Amino acid sequence: MSSLQEPPASQRIKALLALRELLLGGAFAPGERLAEIPLCERLGVSRTPLRLALISLEHEGLVRQHGSGGYVVQDFSVEDVADAIELRGVLEGTAARFAAERLDEPAYLLPLREVVEEADRLLHDDGGTEWVFEDYVALNERFHALLLGLAGSAVLERSLEHVLALPFASPNALVSAQGRGARRWMTVAQEQHRAIVDAIAAREGARAEAVAREHARLARRNLEQALAADEPLATVMPGGSLVRAAAPPGTWRDASG
Repeated sequence: MSSLQEPPASQRIKALLALRELLLGGAFAPGERLAEIPLCERLGVSRTPLRLALISLEHEGLVRQHGSGGYVVQDFSVEDVADAIELRGVLEGTAARFAAERLDEPAYLLPLREVVEEADRLLHDDGGTEWVFEDYVALNERFHALLLGLAGSAVLERSLEHVLALPFASPNALVSAQGRGARRWMTVAQEQHRAIVDAIAAREGARAEAVAREHARLARRNLEQALAADEPLATVMPGGSLVRAAAPPGTWRDASG
């Protein structure tokens, strides 16, 4: 079956995934206008599913409507990045508090403990940082997904999903930027993971929330380090090419007040 014979939903998803990957990979410059016909040819889809994909990407914040019609690639300031990370911390902090308050059965916490224990074993291994990094990324992603599940809130899940759609807001967005500081970053993050689990187990909602918010701010500190490095942000962070040139680290406002 050719791409033009695929069901409309399949074409829309195909266009959405492919175009999102191009945007995050730096295929288009910030502010660049997205021409429909060349994009249809490049993605192998018709104009209707492409337009639906563009609407979805507009909701994600990756593109915006142009005044004279069509869409252009969105760009972000460093403050936008900081705000997205801070907002993720607020939502994940709420998820941790909900989990502590709504934990009906201690056994529900076992999958989260298992992730922490597996990450402990990984970090105590003497293998190379590169493969440890890759495995830790997967465990980190699973930890955050399980934490959200324990919150038991569909409203919170939808809100966090919208924030995580931004290229720099994911808990794993900046891990590849850590270089020689990777082990230290993973060790600190792991201690925070363990503290969150312990607080939930003890039904200490306020403590779980505070640690989860601080955990997100670790990503913000890592971002500052990435901005201070010689390597372009686009090479170490998904969607980094969409971030406008930044002021020196430490000069942007403190979202924590």
